[in-house]
Amino acid sequence: MPQEEHINPAILVWARESAGLNVDDAAVRLALGNTKSQTREQKLLELETGVRRPSRDLLGKIAKTYRRPLLTFYMAAPPKRASRGEDFRSTGAEVSTRNNALLDALLRDIKARQEMVRDILQDLDEATPKNFVASSSLSEDAASLASRISNVLHIPTQRTNWGKDYTAFFQKLRTETEALGVFVLLIGDLGSHHSALNEDVFRGFALADSIAPFIVINDHDAKTARAFTLVHELVHLYLGRSGVSGTPESIRVNTEAGQVEQFCNEVAGLVLLPESFAQSKPNSLARGDQQSTAKYIEDVARQWMVSEPLIAFRLRRLGWISDSLYRNLSVYYTDRWISAREKTRIANREKEGGPNYYVLKQSRLGNFLIDVVQRNLRENRLTHTRAARVLGIHPSSVEQLLRQFQKSPASIAHQGAR
Repeated sequence: MPQEEHINPAILVWARESAGLNVDDAAVRLALGNTKSQTREQKLLELETGVRRPSRDLLGKIAKTYRRPLLTFYMAAPPKRASRGEDFRSTGAEVSTRNNALLDALLRDIKARQEMVRDILQDLDEATPKNFVASSSLSEDAASLASRISNVLHIPTQRTNWGKDYTAFFQKLRTETEALGVFVLLIGDLGSHHSALNEDVFRGFALADSIAPFIVINDHDAKTARAFTLVHELVHLYLGRSGVSGTPESIRVNTEAGQVEQFCNEVAGLVLLPESFAQSKPNSLARGDQQSTAKYIEDVARQWMVSEPLIAFRLRRLGWISDSLYRNLSVYYTDRWISAREKTRIANREKEGGPNYYVLKQSRLGNFLIDVVQRNLRENRLTHTRAARVLGIHPSSVEQLLRQFQKSPASIAHQGAR
């Protein structure tokens, strides 16, 4: 007879809800099965009310489904919700309970991996404090901080020196950020499209640790927005303010969090689009119509490798376009992005195969993180199991990912840097 586990039923409820699952969804994922006398939902409710206890095997399945360590279910009572750091999203309360739960699960995962990376760096005697973390404050002039960041990232005035498109520019920006000792990850889900979080849930978040600072960018957001999110989160590191960020168009400046977000947006905007982009209001904006304004924005975006919404945001701040025109442009850009995202989704679904799994993983994890894991693994400081936890993959995939990394130009660059 299967051994029953004596646990607090409230733990089961808390774990399910914090995983973003309702009773129906959880019962299906746990494959409880319907019988003539009971539905699977009724079976789960019996577990959650203490009418019956889970077997050890079922508890293991629950732990895996809810993304919690097995030991969690033996606690006396549910813990308090883990902090997200500072929640800088003005729309956080408007996001569904499920999506906020998925975001919390993602943050838990990244924080656990960041702590392991910190330990690894300390073992390697590479735990050098990053002096730029918490080196600024809201009292610093935004233009001054923007200049400091632009210089340390070596951003060229001629943006095309870093590539001919947004993707190439972002890759170079990411490389320069990693050279500062920042781990930059592209993650917007928990490993499956079923858990994908769009930009309305979060744009990015920063973990302002002086030894192993992390930046996570939602890779389900538009590619043209990634450079801004990266610099925005880098400003959070300069301020020493960990937390999760939303869209720049929805700031509520009458709060401290809103003031932080406004400052980060201001600095990021000046880094990517300096005041020199236009010395005075262009004639093409004189008519104030959407068509000519959109054309001007498109041209500037191509020249400076920034997103069109950022330029519209700056034009409004400069007073060169009206609030109503800015709102119309924002709606236009949002609708265009949603349409493009849907077309991409359909195309990917109909396309056979897809991008190589390991190439995609390397892109999402970043070369800095993979390089640190590789060196520790080769020096027997790290097991394949722990390496897999840091990388967020199965242990059997570690060697293949490292082989992919070793074949890439990034691996040679990291060896040269050491």
